[in-house]
Parts: sequence; structure tokens; C-alpha cells
Amino acid sequence: MKSKAFSALKIMAKKILIIEDDKFLRELMTRKLLSLEYDVVSASDGEEGLQKIKSETPDIVLLDLILPGINGFDVLAKAKKDPAIEKIPIIILSNLGQSEDIEKGLKLGAQDFLVKAHFTPQEIVNKLRSILG
Repeated sequence: MKSKAFSALKIMAKKILIIEDDKFLRELMTRKLLSLEYDVVSASDGEEGLQKIKSETPDIVLLDLILPGINGFDVLAKAKKDPAIEKIPIIILSNLGQSEDIEKGLKLGAQDFLVKAHFTPQEIVNKLRSILG
């Protein structure tokens, strides 16, 4: 009985994909979101991240820009050109904070752009909640 209730909860949980190459930050955000009963999937590079957007169809994506292989801008551009996943909201979470980086990310279709140094994990969660509803 307990497992059925748990399965129902997991089905209702919003799925968040974290695409982040920094292992510490990826694990910190994963632990924080799991503690709030979100379903969390992660990727450590752009190629894996793009594949997981397609295979996992998350409710929202947290995307770093500086990634090995395909960078975050390219992941964002490819995701927004794919009709199967274009509607999935993507929040950029990056150390890049120059106005041209922010403008480029938003132009490519990011829902929001957060500079890592300016936000605590809880503030990032609050932003996710506001977008997820």
C-alpha cells in the first residue's frame, strides 16, 4: 500500500532537469529539490542535457551556460527549435552575467536568467515554484 501511495506522489511531482557541470552545485540543487519532493534528473554536459530534455520531458530545466561539449546557448537554441520540447520552460543559471549574455539567453527563449552568485538555492527554488505554478 505504501509503495502505491509513493508512486502516486512521484507521478504528481514536478520533474526538474538540472544541466550543470559543477558536481558540487548539481548535487546541492538536487538534494534541495529532492527534499521538497520534486522529481530531479541531472546532466553534466550539454549533449547529455539535450538528450535528457527529449527523453525525460521535464516540467522545467535549470541550464548552465558554460558546459563541456555543447554550451548552454546551443542547448537552449536546439531545444527551442524542436517542436516536441520547445514549450518546456528553461531557466538559465550561470556565472555569466554580462548584459549581452542575458539578452542572448532571453532572445533564444529562456524563461529567465539567474546569475549563480546572486541567488541562494532557496531563491532558485522560489523562482522554479513561481514558473511551475
